Amino acid sequence: MKIKIVDTTLRDGEQAAGLVFSKEEKLMIAKTLDQVGVFAIEAGTPAMGSEEQSILKGIVDANLSARVIAWNRAVRQDIVASVHCGFSFIHISVPVSDLHLHYKLRATREAVLQQLSDSIAFARSFGCRISVGTEDTSRADEQFFLQVADAAARMGAEYIRYSDTVGCMEPLQTYDVMRRLTKSCALPIEIHVHNDFGLATANTIAAIQAGVEMASVTVSGIGERAGNASLEQVVYVLTKLYGHETGIDRNLLPDLTRLVAQACRSEEEVILSG
Repeated sequence: MKIKIVDTTLRDGEQAAGLVFSKEEKLMIAKTLDQVGVFAIEAGTPAMGSEEQSILKGIVDANLSARVIAWNRAVRQDIVASVHCGFSFIHISVPVSDLHLHYKLRATREAVLQQLSDSIAFARSFGCRISVGTEDTSRADEQFFLQVADAAARMGAEYIRYSDTVGCMEPLQTYDVMRRLTKSCALPIEIHVHNDFGLATANTIAAIQAGVEMASVTVSGIGERAGNASLEQVVYVLTKLYGHETGIDRNLLPDLTRLVAQACRSEEEVILSG
């Protein structure tokens, strides 16, 4: 089975404490990810401001073979910023757990479904292709996740991200959940897990063994708090232990790892010297 690798080093990976890649580093990392053979690069969040937009325009203008994606909330100003950067692939993310709906958005499930549908329609009016993200999904009602997927599919989204935002899942649970969802979900599922208990790679593999065909990763597993599933680990386990195809040139992975490690060290040196 061919597994699509979605790399979010430049978005979720950069959320590691104190880490800010330079414009040159981001462009070089994006180009190297493209050479390695990832399916998609989640390049960043245009709504963060003019400096981020300048960087992202440079990545879009590099005309990479990989799909280059902008991350957005389900709000019009985010989508407008992404379109102005030249993105044709737009990721729109909404919280789906009742905890996040109540405390983060102070909104009902019905309101979130409507907001998502309106945002997808707005993005598609610019000719953009859409993926949908669901936040804090591992603590959400499965039936609501499937409702979100149904609504997104009707509006023309291509796939949906299931996020273990707080890293609270374990592999047997992940397998059972994904086995159920892949049979009922209206869209292909991308698995996106965090590493709070050191299980991000194991959970990603479990999801894929359950039928998921898209894996969200970061180089060396960098990211917020304990990080994300590691691109290198996920690819090696999938290919060497399970015989899956990923499209990744494993011979180029050491160069990619060194590049990102050097960028992380450079930022750490700036912080220490300051």
